Amino acid sequence: MNKFLFKHIDNSGLIVFRIVFGLLCALESVGAIFTGWVRRVLIEPEFTFSFIGFEWLQPLPGNWMYAYYAIMGFFGLLIMVGYKYRLSMFMFASMWTATYLMQKSSYNNHYYLLFILSYLMVFLPANRYASIDVKLNPSLKRISMPSWCKWVFVIQLFILYTYASIAKLYPDWLDTSVIELLMRNKANYPIIGETLQQKSVHYFIAYGGILFDGLIIPLLLFKPTRKYAFFASIFFHLFNSIVFQIGIFPYLSLAFSLFFFKPKTIRDLFLKKKPFYVSHEIVIPKYSNVLVTLLCVYFIIHITLPLRHHFFKDDVLWTEEGHRLSWRMMLRAKSGRTTYQVIDEATNQQIPIQLDEYLTKKQQRGASTKPDVIWQFAQRLKEDFAKKGKSVKVYVRSYVNVNGKRSKQLIDPEADLAKEEWHHFKHHDWILPSK
Repeated sequence: MNKFLFKHIDNSGLIVFRIVFGLLCALESVGAIFTGWVRRVLIEPEFTFSFIGFEWLQPLPGNWMYAYYAIMGFFGLLIMVGYKYRLSMFMFASMWTATYLMQKSSYNNHYYLLFILSYLMVFLPANRYASIDVKLNPSLKRISMPSWCKWVFVIQLFILYTYASIAKLYPDWLDTSVIELLMRNKANYPIIGETLQQKSVHYFIAYGGILFDGLIIPLLLFKPTRKYAFFASIFFHLFNSIVFQIGIFPYLSLAFSLFFFKPKTIRDLFLKKKPFYVSHEIVIPKYSNVLVTLLCVYFIIHITLPLRHHFFKDDVLWTEEGHRLSWRMMLRAKSGRTTYQVIDEATNQQIPIQLDEYLTKKQQRGASTKPDVIWQFAQRLKEDFAKKGKSVKVYVRSYVNVNGKRSKQLIDPEADLAKEEWHHFKHHDWILPSK
């Protein structure tokens, strides 16, 4: 194992990936400002729904989140040019982690992937060539890297795509009802909008998604199918970029192809002046056992996390318990109508609650369909009234439909959510059964 992991290979793929990754980090950060995402998600709301346990992590006041994202973009550029690489990479990773944890209204798996990759990149020798760091300190220059630096990406991607494929193997995806709902909002797209409403296109997307996610990594690893898989990747990811408008993720996914083609091909295309490493020397460092152990622990965590929803009662599509951090991408469409009933414990009088006074429209969608967000808002109401000297009960009536099916009651209307505790590893009985 050590001989395989610590055999040195040409590092052209990692060097080019660093440049692309830094550029994409900068574009993601600056793009969030100019598209209005920062304003809608982090500035307009009075508060954000953070990951439970990180409620103290809230956006900076006023317009300071614009500066925050501009600084992240600047660190992205420093990563791209390889200046103070590890510090720049760590700073971007830390700042991205904070924004990732402080809001769930716009949660998606792509943000989670960028969170993971950012910390992985901190520890990789991605600045050893074509970087300002090397110009300032030539002793850093290397044209090779240990083989594990490549395989950490390959294994991570295999886990991601495999779980994404398996998650699609359920009735509402297989009969294309989910795809049909997702495509309805795309009907006004110029040129392709009408085509996206065709049933045959829905089947192509549904089953093409399963096959692509399940086979793309093996096909990229297998030389005879590599080029065909790469062209399929270009089509798949550009389609996702145009139709679903999911930021940098499609282009980041294409950048991963750098680790599947021969290093010499990458060198010849992007780094023609770079010497090509051919020695395949095996250099086993003193800390090799520690590194192998850490990598094993890391991948065991990422293999087991997506399985945790199987240990909760009921369907994850309904309860959302175990949904996040599980590569469950675009699997359901949920809508609902929810009312919050606040009762003053001292007088037993109901206090009227208007969601518009507390939440943005985007936040209201989460506070109407997602049990953890509903619970968090109930706690928020409890805290707000406590500041006014009132002790209150909070009851919720929520009717939710999943994938266009008949609406059902999601929350037990007799449960006082103000008094309920949150359990990360236990089902919450105040979430009513899906059947």
